[in-house]
Amino acid sequence: MADPYQNNVYHQGGGDSYGSYGEGGGHDGYGYQADYPTQEEDAASDATEGHDEEDQMYEGEYQGIPHPDEVKAAQRAARAKTRAAGSAVSELEELSEQYEDIMEDCGHGKFQWTLFVVLGLALMADGVECFVVAFVLPSAEKDLCLSNAEKGMLGLTVFLSMMVGAFLWGGLADKVGRRRCLIVALAINCVFAFLSAFAQGYGFFLFFRVLSGVGIGGTVPIVYSYFSEFLQMDKRGEHLSWLCMFWMIGGIYASFTAWGIIPRYGWGFSMGTEFQFHSWRVFVLVAALPAISSLVGLTFMPESPRFLLETAKHDEAWMILKQVHDTNWRAKGQPEKVFTVTHIKAPKTAEDEFIEIQSATGTALQRWAVRSLTLCKLVLKNVASLLSAELRFATLLMAIIWFCMAFSYYGLSVWFPDMIKHLQYEEYESKVKVFHRERVENFHFNFSLENQIHKEGEYINDSFIKIEMKSVRFEGSLFEGCRFEDIRSTDTVFENCTIRSTLFSDTDLWEEKFIDCRIENTTFEHNKQGCHLDTVEENDVLIYMVSFLGSLAVLPGNIISALFMEKIGRAKIIGGSMLISAGCTFLLFLSFSQSAIIALQCLFCGVSVAAWNGIQVVTVELFPTSKRATAFGLLNALCKLAAVLGSSIFPSFVGVTRAVPILLSFAALVCGGLVALRLPDTRDKILQ
Repeated sequence: MADPYQNNVYHQGGGDSYGSYGEGGGHDGYGYQADYPTQEEDAASDATEGHDEEDQMYEGEYQGIPHPDEVKAAQRAARAKTRAAGSAVSELEELSEQYEDIMEDCGHGKFQWTLFVVLGLALMADGVECFVVAFVLPSAEKDLCLSNAEKGMLGLTVFLSMMVGAFLWGGLADKVGRRRCLIVALAINCVFAFLSAFAQGYGFFLFFRVLSGVGIGGTVPIVYSYFSEFLQMDKRGEHLSWLCMFWMIGGIYASFTAWGIIPRYGWGFSMGTEFQFHSWRVFVLVAALPAISSLVGLTFMPESPRFLLETAKHDEAWMILKQVHDTNWRAKGQPEKVFTVTHIKAPKTAEDEFIEIQSATGTALQRWAVRSLTLCKLVLKNVASLLSAELRFATLLMAIIWFCMAFSYYGLSVWFPDMIKHLQYEEYESKVKVFHRERVENFHFNFSLENQIHKEGEYINDSFIKIEMKSVRFEGSLFEGCRFEDIRSTDTVFENCTIRSTLFSDTDLWEEKFIDCRIENTTFEHNKQGCHLDTVEENDVLIYMVSFLGSLAVLPGNIISALFMEKIGRAKIIGGSMLISAGCTFLLFLSFSQSAIIALQCLFCGVSVAAWNGIQVVTVELFPTSKRATAFGLLNALCKLAAVLGSSIFPSFVGVTRAVPILLSFAALVCGGLVALRLPDTRDKILQ
């Protein structure tokens, strides 16, 4: 029987625009040697000595099942027949088919699984980043004395910085390299996340978190582009979907570690009053561990050979492909299997020549300036090319789908916990104790006051010493000859009160807590400086639990989408998932309790994750290698913009009406789902 790989040689004229690797002796294209040695060589080979050919007979042969090698050969023959019957194939299309054949010969094994874990950790770091600020804000707002405006600005700027990072690193990855850009992006994230844990002021904390966000913003567009270029066509959809699971793991990791660390207020230290290191700062450090782990792992991973071939770096690409081949087949117990590619052809672009010409002139500073300017022009040119005639339709469809999905998903992700907090607040308010016209004289308050309203009371010669006041309101009351000492307060105010001959010592009862009060002969001394953490957990546990359950609910959707991505198709997965998610939003009209909202959040997250997986897979497949990371970065930046809009609009209706958020999310999901059904089927499409 003829070896199916013997004739797998591509010929093409006009070789001047190509560079090639290997000793082709004047051959065009790239060639395969025979996959298996000749009979004489086999007899003399130490690697196969003692093996009987009949012992290695394929078991499925008796059942009429084709050997996988025969299936691959048939697929290659079909592609060759299509090329021969059709019109002339472009250089890049031929390279794409050649590369697919090489990846099939390299197989899927140890190398891809190692890269899967390394890139998964980077994706996990992105998932963690989305939760860090939300988890630390309840503690950081007191530690850093944050106002409501500053809290809102912190959450907003982190998403905006991730948007900038996605666009920046996505564009650079198509010109500089996937691995290099990912390493730099993760390094920036790690450095500034570490520094933010020690920032003592709001300004520095915001600055470091913004730069950290710019770094981590590049992970999503690069990770999917990078990993897809090591996958053969029939493995791509499934394994990219499995990779998506790491984002879920990031959410679980963030909520679990926050739950275990932040409430432990003793996990910290202080150096006087100028430097405080509380438990929430420990969590910020722990949250950076996935990024650090991925960064270390990437130092052992090679660049994408598909990117190197696009940039005419044939030698490096060949060596990496050989490494992938040898790593996989050795792990499968077939070290004797030889990498049979002798030479690879790839176009050398004019852009590369332009950079080379400029890099050989002028001083080092001038060369750096020219390279940077040229690189910016090339990135912007690449972005503009996404609106070219051949890519305009795909870019528009994906932009609508990304925006609609992100607007509803992130909007509801913020609305769910805010709605739960609102229900808790209503329940808390319903239990408030009201004291009317009480008179207390010569009494020592040695117990905490919580959730109370005191109206028109009189407090004569009373002592409030070493107690906490939480959600306490004094209205129209009289304090005369009283003593407040070592007081810590939260949401406590004095309104229209008269305070006479009273001492406030070592308290945090400042001027803004006295509203329209008349203060006579009263002394304030040794006031507590700065803001202080509450040592009561309040609703922290519920916040972490809701996030944990929401992340965990994604698991079934991840598994189902991964298993059926190749069978059902990307468009049906995306469209069906978004339309089902839209139906789930209407159930929110029936939710009047915290448990119902938590259950619906889990249902929504579990269904919508299938759409996210499909969106990321099809984004990789619709765009060519030279524009893949750029397109992914642009669309992911649009996703972050939609997230900012959704997370700003939806919470504003909490306590007002639930109809507007529900209808907005429903409309966005239906629109995105219907558009997704118009996407082309990319299951059998070779990466261009």
